[in-house]
Amino acid sequence: MTIIEWPRRVAAIAQFHVHDLELPVLGADDDHHLRKVLRVREGEEIVATDGRGSWALCEVTERGLSLVTHVHLDPPSPETTLYLAPLKGDHAEWAVAKATEVGITRIVPLISERMVVKFKGDAREKTLARWRRIAAEAAGQCRRTYDVKIDEPIKVKDVPESVAIADLGAKGNWRGVRSVAIGPEGGWAPNEWDETRRRVGLGPTVLRAETAGVVAASLLAFQAGGWGFALDGTQNE
Repeated sequence: MTIIEWPRRVAAIAQFHVHDLELPVLGADDDHHLRKVLRVREGEEIVATDGRGSWALCEVTERGLSLVTHVHLDPPSPETTLYLAPLKGDHAEWAVAKATEVGITRIVPLISERMVVKFKGDAREKTLARWRRIAAEAAGQCRRTYDVKIDEPIKVKDVPESVAIADLGAKGNWRGVRSVAIGPEGGWAPNEWDETRRRVGLGPTVLRAETAGVVAASLLAFQAGGWGFALDGTQNE
């Protein structure tokens, strides 16, 4: 992060994707949102990013955007992955947005036995599209310059052995965990996971599934060093 530019990034009206930061041009939908919804005036600043870590501050002009800073490159965050079962209503979408805000780098829809929502055909494609759109909007809101990856769905039996699972009452240590699986509203089915699978807890209370997703995402990002300091409070390099 470029510390000198950070206050200006926060103060900017919004953040948008562009294909070429040297010649920034907004897509038609983003330009309409900027001018008609946000009602940005000429001379105000926005952040433009390519979603791969590069960004610049731009001034809104009558015809488009004009660069007002050099193009900067943010360091990538440590890789962290949240395996999240689709949930009823907009609960999973809320969890996706918040996981993006706290710093998760990848989210994988997880197909588990007790999942109650329809996740096939058109419903599956619409859900994936919504998750990707919501992650992109949340990234812009919190000034993330690396796109959050929303992978294709995966079944429990295909989840890599390195992935820990969040389980009520589990006492496992979070150190070294880089990916964790969160179950649906009804929790995990008996024998859904092998007994040797690493298990981690999310605290002493019973959490809603979407809350569990956000707590797990926060713990992952924090202990991986994505917040700039370590578990003992020291500064990460």
